[in-house]
Amino acid sequence: MSDLSILRIVEDTIVDGPGLRTSIYAAGCPRRCPGCHNPESWLIENGAPRDLDYIMQRLCDAALSNVTFSGGDPLLQVEGFAALARRVRQETTKTIWCYTGYLYEEVLASPRLSSILPFIDVLVDGPYIETLRAAALPFTGSSNQRRIDVAATMKSGRVITLPNS
Repeated sequence: MSDLSILRIVEDTIVDGPGLRTSIYAAGCPRRCPGCHNPESWLIENGAPRDLDYIMQRLCDAALSNVTFSGGDPLLQVEGFAALARRVRQETTKTIWCYTGYLYEEVLASPRLSSILPFIDVLVDGPYIETLRAAALPFTGSSNQRRIDVAATMKSGRVITLPNS
């Protein structure tokens, strides 16, 4: 398993999901959305190589924080993030949110991309669209993005989103 290219790890943030979270910002995103809040994440080369043991230590050091994968787009490195999510699931009780520019339906249709789904709690899907910017919606950048309850969605066979409250 090779290292993940990580732009930064931010502990005890409250902007990438409910409660205190440790956000792992993946380097690399091919979308280059106009108005992106993190354009330095577009190039995978802007990240530093980090192995799973290093990242897990950072997550365990932030004992009270849950986990968010953001970016860039973590699904550009889905094998590594799926392995990390599996370890988080096995070794902690933390919840995992994952942001991606892909739509849930695209992730589900791809055996490679969908490998992460069993290990995450919430998938925030869809590209950021500047003309749909929605600062009032919790934990999304634009109104096209959905906060999907992955377990409920996989069980029901239809997309189940979290309420906006």
